[in-house]
Amino acid sequence: MSDRHEASEFTRALNKAVLDELPFENTQDFEDAARGFIAPLKDGGRVANADGRVIYDPTGLDFIEDGSVAPDTVNPSLWRQGQLVRKGGLFKVVDRLYQVRNQDISNLTIIEGDTGLILMDPLISVETARAALELYFEHRPRKPVVAVLHSHSHVDHFGGVKGVVDEEDVIAGKVQIIAPVGFLEAAVAENVLAGNVMTRRALYQYGVLLPSDPKGQVGIGLGSGVSSGTVTLIPPTRDITYTGEKLEIDGLTFEFMLAPDTEAPAEMHWFVEELRALTAAENCCHTLHNTYTLRGAPIRDPQAWSQYLNETIDRWGHKTDVLYGMHHWPVWGRQASLEMLRKGRDAYRYINDQTLRLANHGHTPDEIAEIVELPRSLSQHWALRPYYGTVNHNVKATYVKYLGPFDGNPAGLHKLPHEDSAGRYVELMGGADAVLEKAREAFDRGEYRWVAEVVNHVVFADPTNRAARELQADTLEQMGYQSEAGTWRDLYLTGAKELRDGVTSFPWGGTASPDSVKAMSLVLLFNYLGVRLNGPKAAERSITMSFEFTDTGENAVLELTNGSLNHSLDRLDPDADVRITLSREALNGVLGGARTLADAVTDGDIRVEPDMEPLQAFLSMLDTFDIWFNIIEP
Repeated sequence: MSDRHEASEFTRALNKAVLDELPFENTQDFEDAARGFIAPLKDGGRVANADGRVIYDPTGLDFIEDGSVAPDTVNPSLWRQGQLVRKGGLFKVVDRLYQVRNQDISNLTIIEGDTGLILMDPLISVETARAALELYFEHRPRKPVVAVLHSHSHVDHFGGVKGVVDEEDVIAGKVQIIAPVGFLEAAVAENVLAGNVMTRRALYQYGVLLPSDPKGQVGIGLGSGVSSGTVTLIPPTRDITYTGEKLEIDGLTFEFMLAPDTEAPAEMHWFVEELRALTAAENCCHTLHNTYTLRGAPIRDPQAWSQYLNETIDRWGHKTDVLYGMHHWPVWGRQASLEMLRKGRDAYRYINDQTLRLANHGHTPDEIAEIVELPRSLSQHWALRPYYGTVNHNVKATYVKYLGPFDGNPAGLHKLPHEDSAGRYVELMGGADAVLEKAREAFDRGEYRWVAEVVNHVVFADPTNRAARELQADTLEQMGYQSEAGTWRDLYLTGAKELRDGVTSFPWGGTASPDSVKAMSLVLLFNYLGVRLNGPKAAERSITMSFEFTDTGENAVLELTNGSLNHSLDRLDPDADVRITLSREALNGVLGGARTLADAVTDGDIRVEPDMEPLQAFLSMLDTFDIWFNIIEP
C-alpha cells in the first residue's frame, strides 16, 4: 500500500483516552482464553489449498503480542481484542468437550460421544476444517464422526463440512447432519441472491485487501480473519423443528431451542445435559454483535435476539456450568455464564427500545445513532464492546427495520444520485480547489468525519482529482486508526487503499458454488435466475419454457414476459415455446458453468424440443457478476 501515514495528534489523543475509559485492569478474559490449552495450531494456523495457495494465515497478526502496548495507529480496546482472538490451538473446555480456535474466524467444537465424535460448526473452508480436526486427532483418540451440528445458516458455520465428513457416509446414514428448521434455504439464499455485492462489501468489512500490520488489518473483532478456501454444503438429515426438542446423540442428551431471526434467519441454542454445557450459538459472544452486518444482509431483530437470550436463561441458566460459543472463548461457572447472557439480553433490548423511543419523539436515524449509548453497566462489560457490531449502526438498522430508510423529511424523498449531485455540490462550494482548501483546514483541526463527507463530493464529481483522492484517503486512514470496531477499521482503511492504489483484483470464487446450486430448491433456483435476468435486454421477448426433471420427478414452467421471470411448479405446458427434458444434475452443471448447454445436449443429458433457440436466447439474457466493482468512487 502506498503512502500510509502515522497517527495524527488527534488520533493519538483519542486512543490514549480509551485507556482511561475502559477497565483494562480486568484480565479475566485473558485467563479464560488460555484455560484448558493443550496444543498450538500447526504451522501457526497457516493453511494452503491443494494448489498451494494460502487460504488462511493468522500468523500475520503475530505482531499483536501478549502484554504489548497498542501502537498509536490502533485503538487500544481493539488491540486488546486482537490479543485475545489470536490465542489459537486445541483447548479442553470440560471433560469430553474440546475446541479448536483461530483456525478460521469461527471455532470447531468437538464433543466426544460414547463411540464417536459430535462436531459443531465446521468453519468456512474444507481446508481449515480438516486442519482443525487433524489437530484434535493428534492429541485425542481417532474416532469416527457420528454427527455434525450447524448452529445457524452463515457460511462460517457450515462451509468446511466436507473437510470433516464424507458425504457418502451421510447418505449411508453413518453421519447425521443436524440443523435448525429453515437452515438450508437460509444458507443458500443469503449467500447467492445478493451474493456478489455482499462478497465485494465483505472484502471491505473483513480487511481482506489490507496487509496485516499496525497500520492495516489487526483482526476483525469476531476473529483474526476469514479463510478463502473451498466452501461446501451437505443438506441436513435432521431438522430441529421446535423448542424443547431432545435428541440422544451417541449417548449424550441434547436439548434444543430455536432462535430464528436473531444473528441468522435460522439459528438454535442447545444444552448438553450430561456436560451441563450451554451454547447460545452466535447470539452471545465476546463482542457486541451486528443487528445489521455492514457487508449487507437482511436486518436482524434485536427484540427477538433479547427475548431468545432471556428464554435461554430461563430454560437452562440455573444448571449451566459452562457457556461456550461458536466464536471466541468460553466462560465457566453459573454466575459468569448468567452475566454474559443477561448483559447481552439487556444490550439488544436497550438498542431496540431506545431507538423506538427516540423515533417516537421525532428523531431521525442519524440523530438517534448519535444519542444512544449503552448504560455504563453494559458499556464497561468487555463482551459488549463494539469490536464487530456497533451501537451506531445497529441503531440505524433498527430504525430501518421498523420505519424504513426514509426519515420523513420530504427533501430526502427523491434525492439525486450521488454521481449527479456531487458535481453540483462542488460547484456550489466554489469549485474543487476551494473545497479542498477548506477541507485541509478541517483536517488539520481533526474534523475527520466532516472532511470525509465533504471531500467525498469532490471524488465523485471527478475521480481523477488526485489531491481529493489523497486527502480522502488520509482522512479515512485516521478514522480507521481511531475505530474500536474491527469492521469499521477495515472499511475505512480499505477505502483509503483503493483511493490510493485503485481496485486491484485477484481470483475470488463466486457465491453460487456447485454445492449451493445443488442445494437450491427449484423455487430458489428460478428466483436466482430471475435476479440474473437482464430486464431491459429481455423486455421485448416472451418465452415459455417447460421443464421435466427425470431424476427428481419435478415439473415446472418458466415464463419470461415483460422483462420478468415467473415460474409455476408441478405442471408441464405442451404448448411451450421450448420443452426441456433433463436431470436436475444436468441443469446444475450448465448453470454452474461446469459444461455448456450444447455439450449437455450432444451428450444426451438434456433433450430440447422443438429447437434450442428459445432456451439459448434465454440463457444469453442472464448476467454474470463481476465482484470488483467500485465502491469508494463512481
